[in-house]
Amino acid sequence: MDLEKYMMFLEDMSQLILNEVPKADYDSLFNDFVESEFFLLDGDSLLIMCVCEKSLKQGQDLHFFYLVERYLVDLITKGGQFAVVFFKDAENTYFNLPELLPLRTALILHLQHNTNIDVRTDFSGCLSQEWEAFLEESYPYFLIVADEGLNNLQTHLFNFLIIQSWALKINAVLFAGQVADVLRLYAYFMPSRHKNQMFFQKNRRTIENAYRSLIKQLEKCRALAFAPLFGNLKWENMMEEAHETISLLKQLWPEGSDIRRVLCVTSCSLSLRFYHQLLESRSETTAAHQQVEGKPLALQEVEDLCKLHCLSVAFLLCLPLSQRACTRFVTSHWIEDIQTFLKMKKCCDYFILSDVNISESWNLDLTHLSDLSDELLLKNIAFYYENENAQGLHLGNVITKDYEHLWDTVSKLVRPFDVGKPFPLRTTKRPFLKKNPSPIKDTSMEKMPSLGFIPMSCQVVDNFVGDILKDLPFLTSDDPVVTSLVKQKEFDELVHWHSHKPLSDDYDRTKCQFNEKSRDPYYLRSVQKYHVFQRFYGNSLESVSSKFVVTQGIKPRKFYGPTSKKTQETKAEIITRENKKRLLAKEEEKEEKKWSVLSFSIEEEMKEDLNSGIKNLEDFLKSCKSSSVKFRVEMVGLTACLKAWKEYCQSEGETTKDLSIAVQMMKRIYSVVEKYPELLQEADRQVIAKCLRYLGFEELASSLHLTQVAGNVTKEKRKNKYSVGIGPARFQLQYMGPYLLRDERKDPDPRVQDFIPDTWQRELLDVVDKNESAVIVAPTSSGKTYASYYCMERVLREGDDGVVVYVAPTKALVNQVAATVQNRFRKNLPDGEALCGVFTRDYRHDALNSQILITVPACFEILLLAPHRQAWVKRIRYVIFDEVHCLGGEIGAEIWEHLLVMIRCPFLALSATISNPEHLTEWLQSVKRYWKQADERMGQNIASRSVGCRPGSRKDCLLAKQSYRVRLVLYGERYNDLEKHICSVNNGVISFNHFHPCAALTTDHIEKYGFPSDLTLSPREMVQLYDTMFHFWAGWPRAQELCPEEFIHFKNKIVIKKSDTRKYEESLKAELTDWVKSGCVKQARMVLKHLRPGSVISSENMADMFPLLVEKLKQMEKLPALFFLFKLGAVEERARSVKTFLEKKQQRKRPPKADKEAHDMENKLRKVRKSIEKQKTIDEKSLKKPRNMDQSLIHEAEHDNLLKVLEKNLEIPQDCTYADQKALDAQTLQTVFDRVKLTRKGAELKALAARGVGYHHSSLNFKEKQLVEILFRKGFIRVVTATGTLALGINMPCKSVVFAQNSIYLDALNYRQMSGRAGRRGQDLLGDVYFFDIPLPKIEKLIKSNVPQLRGQFPLSISLVLRLMLLASKGDDPGDALEMLKLYFLFALQFLVKEGYLDREGNPVGFAGLVSHLHYHEPSNLVFVSFLVRGLFHNLCQPTRKGSKLFSQDVMEKLVLVLANLFGRTYFPAKFHESPPKFYQSKVFLEDLPKDFKDALDQYNKNVTEDFASFLMIVSRLADMKQEYQLPLSHTDFSGEECEDSQLASYLMSCKEGRVAISPFVCLSGNSDGDLLCPGTLDHVTLRTIGISSSQAPVLCPQRFDNQGRKMPLNAYALDFYKHGSLTGLVQDNRMNEGLAYQLLKDFALTIQSISVSLRELCVNEEDNVVLAFEQLSKSFLEKFNKI
Repeated sequence: MDLEKYMMFLEDMSQLILNEVPKADYDSLFNDFVESEFFLLDGDSLLIMCVCEKSLKQGQDLHFFYLVERYLVDLITKGGQFAVVFFKDAENTYFNLPELLPLRTALILHLQHNTNIDVRTDFSGCLSQEWEAFLEESYPYFLIVADEGLNNLQTHLFNFLIIQSWALKINAVLFAGQVADVLRLYAYFMPSRHKNQMFFQKNRRTIENAYRSLIKQLEKCRALAFAPLFGNLKWENMMEEAHETISLLKQLWPEGSDIRRVLCVTSCSLSLRFYHQLLESRSETTAAHQQVEGKPLALQEVEDLCKLHCLSVAFLLCLPLSQRACTRFVTSHWIEDIQTFLKMKKCCDYFILSDVNISESWNLDLTHLSDLSDELLLKNIAFYYENENAQGLHLGNVITKDYEHLWDTVSKLVRPFDVGKPFPLRTTKRPFLKKNPSPIKDTSMEKMPSLGFIPMSCQVVDNFVGDILKDLPFLTSDDPVVTSLVKQKEFDELVHWHSHKPLSDDYDRTKCQFNEKSRDPYYLRSVQKYHVFQRFYGNSLESVSSKFVVTQGIKPRKFYGPTSKKTQETKAEIITRENKKRLLAKEEEKEEKKWSVLSFSIEEEMKEDLNSGIKNLEDFLKSCKSSSVKFRVEMVGLTACLKAWKEYCQSEGETTKDLSIAVQMMKRIYSVVEKYPELLQEADRQVIAKCLRYLGFEELASSLHLTQVAGNVTKEKRKNKYSVGIGPARFQLQYMGPYLLRDERKDPDPRVQDFIPDTWQRELLDVVDKNESAVIVAPTSSGKTYASYYCMERVLREGDDGVVVYVAPTKALVNQVAATVQNRFRKNLPDGEALCGVFTRDYRHDALNSQILITVPACFEILLLAPHRQAWVKRIRYVIFDEVHCLGGEIGAEIWEHLLVMIRCPFLALSATISNPEHLTEWLQSVKRYWKQADERMGQNIASRSVGCRPGSRKDCLLAKQSYRVRLVLYGERYNDLEKHICSVNNGVISFNHFHPCAALTTDHIEKYGFPSDLTLSPREMVQLYDTMFHFWAGWPRAQELCPEEFIHFKNKIVIKKSDTRKYEESLKAELTDWVKSGCVKQARMVLKHLRPGSVISSENMADMFPLLVEKLKQMEKLPALFFLFKLGAVEERARSVKTFLEKKQQRKRPPKADKEAHDMENKLRKVRKSIEKQKTIDEKSLKKPRNMDQSLIHEAEHDNLLKVLEKNLEIPQDCTYADQKALDAQTLQTVFDRVKLTRKGAELKALAARGVGYHHSSLNFKEKQLVEILFRKGFIRVVTATGTLALGINMPCKSVVFAQNSIYLDALNYRQMSGRAGRRGQDLLGDVYFFDIPLPKIEKLIKSNVPQLRGQFPLSISLVLRLMLLASKGDDPGDALEMLKLYFLFALQFLVKEGYLDREGNPVGFAGLVSHLHYHEPSNLVFVSFLVRGLFHNLCQPTRKGSKLFSQDVMEKLVLVLANLFGRTYFPAKFHESPPKFYQSKVFLEDLPKDFKDALDQYNKNVTEDFASFLMIVSRLADMKQEYQLPLSHTDFSGEECEDSQLASYLMSCKEGRVAISPFVCLSGNSDGDLLCPGTLDHVTLRTIGISSSQAPVLCPQRFDNQGRKMPLNAYALDFYKHGSLTGLVQDNRMNEGLAYQLLKDFALTIQSISVSLRELCVNEEDNVVLAFEQLSKSFLEKFNKI
């Protein structure tokens, strides 16, 4: 088959992939340090990425292996679990590049033999059946692959791999454009979409044929590539000769050897033989002569080259890396004929390496596979013997001996001809290298910046880095760098700017929702409306009555526990007790009357419909408080259940029974026996015993009430007729699981009024009472948040001055907590003070004049670091961190860490999902110890820091008692069990399979890790596990002991409690673990396999099936439900698809003429309205005519009638909506809807809500989010699609949770956060979790994986250092500058001093305030200010005419161009730039900066890079050089003593300068410290153990290139939007998700606004052009944005 035939199809395939490239998500591959998804690396893509590294020179093998290992180590340290795959077919793509053939083979061997990496080489190609089977079994989440090969054929091969992966629902991740930071690896993620899967299915035959044609074409290319090198030699013959050569060597070296020696001698002898044969064949045929231009190399010349190669290998064997790193770099190139022979030799290397792995009996050391040859060293040696041999330098004894041994072996292996003696090395005169005027790279002339730090005189610096300063160099006072630190001459236009003026901070800039000082009536009404709504919102979140808090001051707290002595009651206490007793008696009498009224109707209803009657009975029990009345009611219910059970069994006969009545009967028995044992009389016991006997539980009945045994036959018949057919323990586990009673304390705690707290909750209250800190880890909905409210109430009671700060991760959670606080508490406060305040980036109110501040981490950090907010900071009494596991998150994680380090007051850190809470607590305790030492060292007690308090006043007392202790409080029990289900789709029908948690495990996992700590079983799942174990091991010794009926904690128990089942669960888990460890693995494996559900069938487009899934859940009464997806677009689309499904369903049910009737009625209504309006006008003119009044009434009546008929016509049928119309009254519903009528998504959300559907994600306005939250909580909306933001503490419990989209963000942490929403406490006894379109291996992984281990990161930045210095210089208390400033701090100081933001005393100067204000955008903030100082903005911002205050559109667009190059930068993959499609509205690719701005940026980058290079060279002395001489992954060691007896080695390796900060492996390619001066130096060039990454240098590269050197264009979304104002245009042309585009534009608009306000504050000249231009731009951009 000819490939030309398929070229058109291959282009279509390339275009399909190209269309997906710009839509790729740029995401972190490893989400928050969680155990990662299993994924695959395409080995050839990895090879290409490293080969294309710009610092690598061709032929430098060891440097290449260093790059590979450094990349793989980075993946592993970030938690990556992966395998590397090399396809056999892919080898064919390298025959045109023979220098890469042995490199690829050596890489495979090295990874297999010298590392623990899983390397797969057994697949022929990506379309093979073996590969498909492997993917289906291992189910990797994604495959990392290159989007472009080294040639077109290889690119096509990668395209096949991508298409085939998509077909099997495996996502593709591009190698191109990857960027790593300390914690994560960011890459372009191309998901497997349904249309791409269908492309493969429809074209499978064509794809397979095209692939086969491509492989045949590659094989032809191999023959064409080998012909000039080997003449007529056949592939099989060459491989055979290689094998014979190795066999001969085994005879010569029977003891074995090192791979470097083996490859050297075999490859040299083989290539010499092949070349000899080639020369002979050329001499025989004229045709062959014509193939070679010029005179070919003589055999003797080739022998000389092989001698030089053997010598270079001897150097590798003898010289350590420290010596080789100093090799001089020869820039001359090989002559053409030498290049040709070297290609032949590389092919011979490949032949040998391909065969070498077969030898098992031979002792072959493969350790140094990574260092088989060094072409640059060979070139160096060749240059010496061609040009410098006259010096006559000695090789040295060791090197000479090794070299002679190698060459002698080559002589013996060649056989057909003599190759001469080892010396002399050159017997021919022909030069091997081309002439070059500068043949050797001179690194000694590279000008490096002065090494040393600028001396500073600053207490903060001395305090925090003084311990390391003594070991570091400093510049002298007369150094040019120091003398140049005079005040820079500012641009003329800036003379009227007050750059030192303190700027308003983010707090001042944030929109104030209410003006706290205003007394305007309209304003006061709006405030009142706001508070009313907040209380309504809060009440929707929890039905807790509001509490009025009265200030009581601080009282000594009693810690409540059992008292040993009864104290003497006072007279007042006796009177109080008697009064309470009378009140209780009165209340009981009242409830008895109420029951006597209701009892008859409830009993009658139970006779008619037991379930309905029981529901009414339980409703009465909830409202009743009297124990005696409750007991009587329960007994009535029990009697009714018994009667219903007897009637049911008599009517059903021997058929399978519905046990729901039996369950109701046992529920009543539970209540009576457990809750009211003191009220039980003998008659009651008889009734209970009778019920138990009717259920078949004779032994339980006998234990309760003994009766005479008589009439055995009759009794046995009755037992069979009425019995449930199983034992009491099994019945309770299998059917009563959700109703099992929990162990709850019955002794009240005076500190809590609403409920009786558990022991662990009391510990939390004690923590707050003692002013301690605590890390609290407890499941969702377990009640851990109660401690927060107790803490708030305590501070509120103690006075009006103390502040509690509640830090929540998202704005949505801030709004919820604020509403809850406002609903819970009320307090009379002085004028101007408020109880609760909010501060987010979008808005604030009462933030600094409230006692409870609810905020997000970034805003709290702003306040803590603001110099003029320190008086407020000292009022903080407690900080509550909710969802503290965000400390390990992807976005803003470092801010959480800053806050936990900075605060001095006690704190509560809450989370449901931390796997290493002990480690976190220990770290936080160390922080507290530091602050304790700091307080003691500074001679301050806590009370002296209280601002505005008299000494000895009560306000000091709390602080005086502050404890530095950090407690850990753990609680692991969920209130209700969770059961998991897998959704299958087959021929349009959705079905569910129960997923037993143990099915996720394997025997290997149990043996290595045991059972996951949070893998819990519901009671019926325990029975299922026991039955399965019993079934698969007939002789199981402990079968009887662990049988539910015989289990020690169940036997003869009428009431089995939840705690009893947990003991049973632990026993079963321990037993199964014992099976695995005691040799019964086979049985254990069969148990686990049997528990696994059948194969999950998904034959349709799962997105299309989503509405059917929702409908199925509705039919099963599993709504309300949350459906979690991970893409904003998908969240909205799925919600819309459900609405569309319901609308179509309604349309099908509507009568054919209904639409026409509705249309006619609308027309009639319109006419009637006109008549009414007309009538009003007539009535105003003629009020005295009563006939007109009658006419008006007729019109109004007709209008009302038509409106009712129309509403009935358009009314949504109950089965065409999921909304519960009874959940909310119309007025409340309208109030909620009115809040969003002017918002972007308001109309759509209202339309969706009418169908009982909603969606929730981060791009929604807070009012829109509140609409969904309130309506869902109230039960009106019952279907919500959402992203993971909803899982972060948002109070939206539901009956079911559905995972409806796979993603890297669906990890162990988010799974637990999201699934925790299932099962509403007090409403649902069981929570259900459904997996829809999630692969089975992923489900298993989620269930058995541990939640993330939090790891500290604390990444510093220049802006953070500057903000801390501002705090230290201008704040009230310099001691608040933190001990976070280490090595990087020194570089930051040097940079800030040089750039003019700090003086040498550490005082902020210049535009330090502006840089700090824009700290979110580092390094763009620094670049922006440098542009401003240089006057570039003044040059650009020229008005339309002199004296005008308006600027042309061209000026505005250029200004946006500059800002878009600085802020909000998002890149396209390079491939999209190469062949872009047609664009309609947008330019899409952002143009470069204007020339003057680009030149200024280049100069800025040059200055920063020089400083950073100098810094790296200074700190390089701290590197661990032992590790630096080892490969990072295999730890292959290249250290050793330098070879001093070789003059030649010393001469060739004398370039010791300029090798300080560069990795010695990288130096092998001729790189030196001078290369650090190039902006954008990559991390894998510098020493890896110094702990400094180049990403910490505040460089803003104007252009970014991917791993293959291709330019990655910036997305011009901001400029395009400014031009056309269309969000749709950005979606269509710029390939952006609508929600993401909206968020980015919002951030960009806020940045412009922030700059504009800052410039106005800094400039005293009101008519400054730059200020006016930014104000005009800010206004126009916001106007366009607000029109979206």
